[in-house]
Amino acid sequence: MREVPVELLVIGAGPAGLAAALSAAKEGCKDIILVDRLNEPGGILPQCIHNGFGLRFFKQELTGPEYAQRFINFLAAYPQVKIKTGTMVIELTRDRLAYTLSSREGLCCYRAQAVILSMGCRERPRGAVNIPGTRPAGIYTAGTIQRLMNIEGYLPGREAVILGSGDIGLIMARRLTLEGVKVRAVLELLPYSTGLTRNIVQCLDDYDIPLYLKHTVTEIYGEKRLAGIKAAPVDDQLQPIKDKVFALNCDTLVLSVGLIPENELSSTAEVTLDPATNGPVVNSLYQTTVPGIFACGNVVHVHDLVDDVSEEGRIAGRAAAAFIREKITPRTGVSVKPGRNIRSVVPQKVLAGETTLYIRAKFPEKDLFLQVGSDRVKQRVVTPGETIRHTINDDKFAKNVPHIAVSLEKGGENHA
Repeated sequence: MREVPVELLVIGAGPAGLAAALSAAKEGCKDIILVDRLNEPGGILPQCIHNGFGLRFFKQELTGPEYAQRFINFLAAYPQVKIKTGTMVIELTRDRLAYTLSSREGLCCYRAQAVILSMGCRERPRGAVNIPGTRPAGIYTAGTIQRLMNIEGYLPGREAVILGSGDIGLIMARRLTLEGVKVRAVLELLPYSTGLTRNIVQCLDDYDIPLYLKHTVTEIYGEKRLAGIKAAPVDDQLQPIKDKVFALNCDTLVLSVGLIPENELSSTAEVTLDPATNGPVVNSLYQTTVPGIFACGNVVHVHDLVDDVSEEGRIAGRAAAAFIREKITPRTGVSVKPGRNIRSVVPQKVLAGETTLYIRAKFPEKDLFLQVGSDRVKQRVVTPGETIRHTINDDKFAKNVPHIAVSLEKGGENHA
């Protein structure tokens, strides 16, 4: 097995990894390996043929493939960045040894001065939902449907039901409709949608697709091919109300039941994970708890905008390059402490200087104040499906405080 020294290894060539590699190259990194298990760079972007990407990062509305190609084109000007697709990283150690496997190079070991984790996230499978019934063909995750239709050109069925109102599920409801598939309903277990409001309007309301909140699938039936599902409203304990079960005929069931950061490699590298995000704990530079290992994008926390993914990649790439030049040393920073109606905050550790916090609410509310340390900002509406972005500066909090409190408060309450 070959051992190859490298300055920077970036794992994952999606929007986070592409931005990180580009940023590190601009900062003077002379030897960058960008690996991805897929056969082409871009991550999930090539199958996201809808527009709406890049409004913040490029100040222009792009499709997913166009957004990815922008970064690929930029990287072409930096020959020190070598993109190795079709390459699987099978293990990453705490001392930054990465073992890769590919058909071209076989088993290889990269000894990196710094590593950036940008593996993205994966969909929860059907087994995670535990739906009773038979196991016929016609049951897909939303991302699988997206790839089948947009990359491989297959129409999955004629009548569909979608379980879960995440953004991919909402977008695929519109995509299926445009291709002539009748979307019978979108079912959501929670009392609110987990997708962006704009996607609910543009993908469901504009096409008269019904959204059933506080509903779930109770049974799947069919032999070789899905014939239909049974659904029911749920009570306050999220249990189906048995006497209100109804049937929906369909030959396709689309599961859009959440995303999970891809953190098997983070675990082998002994990176500390945040139970609220299922991603690595990071500081303002997106350095993890293991010195020299950085993380950015959906592997840290699931985003609702690709522009934020790329911004994190840019910060991580710049910081990794500085680490290699020994211009930054490991620093813990001040911890962020989630309070009322706060599910998660990233970064979890704040260093001196300007930091943008990505904040998720636990439940929907109206007419609130976001309290971040001494900062207090009016929030008209918050929902779990939309990230709250808030930038703080070094002079906004005391350097010696034990933590920075973050909360969503009603009226005149103040718990800073």
